[in-house]
Amino acid sequence: MTLLLDRIFKLSEKGSNIKNECIAGLTTFAAMSYILVVNPNILAASGMPVAGLITVTALAACIGTLLMAAMTNYPIAMAPGMGLNAFFAFTICITREVPWEAALGIVFWNGILFLILSLLGVRKKIAEAIPNALKIGVQSGIGLFIAFIGLKNAGIVIDNPATFVSLGNLSEPATMLALIGIVGTIVLVSKNITGAILISVIVLTIIGFFIPVGDGVLTATPEGIVGLPESISDTFFAMDIMYPIENFAHTWDLIFALLFVNMFDTIGTLIGVSRKAKLVDSEGNLPKIGPAMTADATASVAGAALGTSPVTSYVESAAGVSAGGRTGLTSVVVGLCFLFALFLTPLMKIIPIMATTPALIMVGIFMMESFRQLDFDDMPSLATATIAMLAMPLTFSISEGIALGFITYVGIMVGTGKYKKVSLITYILAMVFLGRYLFELG
Repeated sequence: MTLLLDRIFKLSEKGSNIKNECIAGLTTFAAMSYILVVNPNILAASGMPVAGLITVTALAACIGTLLMAAMTNYPIAMAPGMGLNAFFAFTICITREVPWEAALGIVFWNGILFLILSLLGVRKKIAEAIPNALKIGVQSGIGLFIAFIGLKNAGIVIDNPATFVSLGNLSEPATMLALIGIVGTIVLVSKNITGAILISVIVLTIIGFFIPVGDGVLTATPEGIVGLPESISDTFFAMDIMYPIENFAHTWDLIFALLFVNMFDTIGTLIGVSRKAKLVDSEGNLPKIGPAMTADATASVAGAALGTSPVTSYVESAAGVSAGGRTGLTSVVVGLCFLFALFLTPLMKIIPIMATTPALIMVGIFMMESFRQLDFDDMPSLATATIAMLAMPLTFSISEGIALGFITYVGIMVGTGKYKKVSLITYILAMVFLGRYLFELG
């Protein structure tokens, strides 16, 4: 068995062994397993049937991760993406009032387009044509949006008819618990504790047994410790793939925005993690980025069929790389862990939404880190990134932030006489987005 695994995954060639890969896989799973709880909570806001969403999340993560292992032999794990799930639930379904079945259809076509671009090899050209300031603004804006959702779910931020938002009642035990959890999680992450987010979710859930809420307590008593996974019959192939085609005028920008976010999120994660794992060549390029992008796109199509938002590569894979992961065997271990976790569904079902708040805040903070890459002396870039970033949480829509970012960037570059530095793709997209607003105004 050892020789077989060594031959399949090229362990000796990569300077690794089975023990290192298994430890790395467990480390990566511990770092990203919070998605099993957070993703169902976010998707449930779209109106999707809650039953089975944990199963869907685990299966999508397992399939995507195993695809990555098979197609690239990279130690990179995949799961329904944070930010992408928020876009699915809050922008597509809530803000734009698209039924969740139709939203899954949008995810399906996003995956198909992503797959076509990957197979044709034009994704890099598109990525290079989009201004860096817009990429940074979008990533940071999604981070703010996710963090805002976390604060809202915890009751730390509430609506106010006069000021739109205001501070919630921190004297509420559950709200105070979420606030303490946020601080505690940041401390754990700052100390580089493996699985810090998972630890915070578990600790807050346990404390919830003693927090009174109404006639009961915050954390309900579980029906058992282990049990069979819940059925996914409510969401399996429930996607309406004709809706985006029949309502193209209403959905084209959603498909593009989803593709935009998915593409740059995937490229950024793949490059970042692969550099840490020393998988890049002498010129800093990832040799198998084509197959990696294909695996990502295929996983999104499979995720849509199962009933979840787009599946993407996870930056938490870097935790496994730091623990010694160098090959696809690490990914195989992560995929198997997601399958085994399904038998703990009874325990995951009792985790209160308050316990997931620190996870949302922490993910938002991670995504905000890209803002430091901006040149603050470059006003067009700073303004573009800032407007795109602020628009997302304030309009409660990721797609609107992207649209305003494109329009702002082109407007500033033309106004300052730097129009030759703008790519044709950026001009086209800015005009299309502006046209959409003008059409709605008319």
